[in-house]
Amino acid sequence: LDTLEKWVTEIFSEIPNNGLPKPSFDHLTQPFDTPEFHKLYRVVPIRKVHSLTITWALPPQEQFYRVKPLHYISWLVGHEGKGSVLSFLRKKFWALALYGGNGETGFEQNSTYSIFSISVTLTDEGYKHFYEVAHVVFQYVKMLQKRGPDQRQVIWEEIQKIEANEFHYQEQTDPVDYVENLCENMQLFQKEDFLTGDQLLFEYKPEV
Repeated sequence: LDTLEKWVTEIFSEIPNNGLPKPSFDHLTQPFDTPEFHKLYRVVPIRKVHSLTITWALPPQEQFYRVKPLHYISWLVGHEGKGSVLSFLRKKFWALALYGGNGETGFEQNSTYSIFSISVTLTDEGYKHFYEVAHVVFQYVKMLQKRGPDQRQVIWEEIQKIEANEFHYQEQTDPVDYVENLCENMQLFQKEDFLTGDQLLFEYKPEV
């Protein structure tokens, strides 16, 4: 640590501190509110695969990192058990896999917007019925919206415990990658959450 501190001091001490706050672009609202975004795009892939991706542009969520609402929603959407979207689509022989979530990268989550996507890997039969598949996904999201999170604190606590276990028993990573990840966290989270802010769930707030 002493050696690292010496290197950092030598390399970065000449950079002037202008005392300005971190720039924010939260005044630029609804960047995707354009006719081009409200469309269905068909893209021909290189390899033979059928995939349906539905994408929403939401208000910025990064300030809610202690709650992680998008992680909670993606957990419900990506559930594969009885009563899930994927379970229903598999019974119809329309889908092989389903994933929903936000990658928490700069493009998918920043001070202007947050992106939430649901991707469904379709069978050949599912591709013929992709409108119905999209309808099922929207029906499920509508059901979650209608029921609300108030009755689902048990699920949130279950997610919280699983993420805590994964954090405490995670495999050792490359030190360079770990330092890079911490540097990114320092731009996003409060000081006490630099190590855990991108992984753990801290607060249950159904209104968020």
